[in-house]
Amino acid sequence: MDAATDIALTILAGFNKHYRIFRETNAAARGLFERKEWAKLRSSNRERIDMYDTRVLEAVKTVTQDFPHASDDESIWPTIKKTFIALLYDHHQPECAETFFNSVAAKVLDRRYHSNQYIFTRPAVSAEHIEADQPTYRCYYPLISGLRRMLLEIFNDFELGVPLANSRLDVRNLLEAFRRWDPMPDSLKMEPNFHVQVLSSLFYRNKAAYAVGRVVNGHRRELFAISLRHLPAGGLCVDALIHEREHLANLFSVAHAYFMVDMEVPASWVSFINSALPEKPKAELYTAVGLQKQGKTDFFRDLHQHLKHSADRFIIAPGVRGMVMVVFTLPSFPFVFKMIRDSFEPPKDTSREQVMEKYRLVKHHDRVGRLADTLEYSDVAFPISRFEPAALEEMQKRIPSNLVVTKDRVVIKHLYIEQRMTPLDIYFRKALNANDEKRLRHGVHEFGQALRDLAAANIFPGDLLPKNFGVSPYGRVLFYDYDEVCYLTEVNFRRIPPAQYPEDELRAEPWYNVGPNDVFPEEFPAFLFNQESTRKLFSEMHGDLLEPAFWSGMQEKIKAGVDLDLYPYPEQIRFKR
Repeated sequence: MDAATDIALTILAGFNKHYRIFRETNAAARGLFERKEWAKLRSSNRERIDMYDTRVLEAVKTVTQDFPHASDDESIWPTIKKTFIALLYDHHQPECAETFFNSVAAKVLDRRYHSNQYIFTRPAVSAEHIEADQPTYRCYYPLISGLRRMLLEIFNDFELGVPLANSRLDVRNLLEAFRRWDPMPDSLKMEPNFHVQVLSSLFYRNKAAYAVGRVVNGHRRELFAISLRHLPAGGLCVDALIHEREHLANLFSVAHAYFMVDMEVPASWVSFINSALPEKPKAELYTAVGLQKQGKTDFFRDLHQHLKHSADRFIIAPGVRGMVMVVFTLPSFPFVFKMIRDSFEPPKDTSREQVMEKYRLVKHHDRVGRLADTLEYSDVAFPISRFEPAALEEMQKRIPSNLVVTKDRVVIKHLYIEQRMTPLDIYFRKALNANDEKRLRHGVHEFGQALRDLAAANIFPGDLLPKNFGVSPYGRVLFYDYDEVCYLTEVNFRRIPPAQYPEDELRAEPWYNVGPNDVFPEEFPAFLFNQESTRKLFSEMHGDLLEPAFWSGMQEKIKAGVDLDLYPYPEQIRFKR
């Protein structure tokens, strides 16, 4: 064989090893769930995040050692790419293998390439209609078997080692929920193709497993998920049927830890969900099932496609300017682009390395639906014509070391990309200006609930100002400013000691000692809100958050190893037991 073929085979072998270990890790989640080994499940999920980079570095080492000319002779790479394409015939993960090829090529060539002859700037092999060895989903026909028997068949087909503790109650709850759901038609509205499809493996995350399926009736495809959880007394229960659009969007949000699910043909799984939830980009769905590198690839392709078909310009993102990040956005594209400033003005006392470490902490931690996930990129080029002059001027002023500006391009050496949200302070201001009590109450409730969920996950945001939180398109409040984030157990929650003398309270400086990790919860309303009405509402809804006892109680549970229950869906849709 020639060198190009050998290099292509080496890269593909590296990817195949990666995906084999990826699947083994996901398959092992089933046993961890059955045995309630939550700490091991979280650890396995964290280790899986770094798995891709480990395999890439292994492949790079092999290529550079066995084929040293590969890093010096760029002319060989178009042939390597063509050979690699031929090797992907009948491969079950071609799109992921192409992304792996790009990662290896980028490191071997040390990013000297500029031509799509060397890498896959767009897919070369279609991932549609790939036949798996095992079916991606199972079909069920309630008109033949009846809805009750169909539900029991779904559970039995997963062959879990832990049974339903009360299958009659669970089936009854599901029957009632399905019958109340519009996509489950009555006999007059049933099309000839009416049936139910359920993906063949469960989705595992935190302390739950989810059976994901869709109802097919005519041209309609409606997604649903059934949540399975352990009961304290033993056995499993069906906790909820999730079918509302906004609840499903939150379930598959990358603001949570990524799902662990065993997929032979990932493109089929992503297409299954996307067909019934089209507002979720495939890039986000790939990320949600743990294939974050493929998610990054698809996102970048979506971005460049959008740039080709739009004409608006990048602007500085609306809201209060950050002290650590420069943030810009393209109004027609629902994401923000964040870059670390070259220097920080007082009172910020941090460094670029410390900020990046905070973002790594969030990437590896359980985000419990309250921490925005970030896509991290290096050496990203944008057309200079797409920047408003004020935005480019701000970037050149604040991040000159992170920019390379030519007559036609702006290259950003390092940036983070997040979903664009409405900053919570702007959300509150609009609600107050419109005298919208319902909107205000929702924002305040979500703000406090976000703090509770983060505390349960051993996360304290550090800077609690509403400008550092955002409201997602589905009305959920997420935290997105990570330079002061820390573990809850590192914080010292205190009550303000009484003043010894009346004049103490009039001093500009506190009359008591304040340590670097000290936090005084009773100060939250005055510190966080400008309007008295918002302060009062927060105190009414979340008065316990103003007491050190709440926070210290959470710390004690975390230190004792108590795994708290967190639900990525509303309490009101949970089945009563």
